[in-house]
Amino acid sequence: MSGTEAWVSGLMETLGAPGAGIAIALENLFPPLPSEVILPLAGFSASQGQMGLLAALLWTTAGSVVGALALYWVGALLGRERTIAIAAKLPLVKVKDIEKTEAWFVRHGTKAVFFGRMIPIFRSLISVPAGVERMPLPVFLGLTTLGSAIWNTAFVLAGYALGENWEEVTSYVSMYSKVVLVGAALAVLCFVGVRVFRPGPGVRRG
Repeated sequence: MSGTEAWVSGLMETLGAPGAGIAIALENLFPPLPSEVILPLAGFSASQGQMGLLAALLWTTAGSVVGALALYWVGALLGRERTIAIAAKLPLVKVKDIEKTEAWFVRHGTKAVFFGRMIPIFRSLISVPAGVERMPLPVFLGLTTLGSAIWNTAFVLAGYALGENWEEVTSYVSMYSKVVLVGAALAVLCFVGVRVFRPGPGVRRG
């Protein structure tokens, strides 16, 4: 096992299902901790009798919600005006772009929060704009719980079914994560390219 896998495994051996929940809560706050390792490993631990399968599902989902809620409040504390002020200081970013993004989130925020819980990296970050826009807390919690439950159940059950071969899940999700990151990187490059070659009025150039 790698250092991360050994740490997560030790946490589960010590605390059982609550340990899996703590690991997933931390994964939301620190995305480099990969859920594609934690969740299948929790399923494998359940298959070995270290925890109940239902307990693994409930605790990992609870951990996801707790971690997402913490990031929601980060966004809420920053607030709209402060977020715009910070973003407007970034090179190649215009307030108009921020306002368009805000308008998009107002229209599609519920879908973004729900489906965002199933996209690596973004599954954590999506909670911040939800907090900035002060999405009603019951709505945020409901969508986060449902989206997290679907994601977590798929990977915990995969780890449970594969048993000692649970790491096979990690390799498949790693490929999925790379595709998502490449897509995000291309989107950023396109945005920068448009701003550099077609800056328009009011663009910060440095």
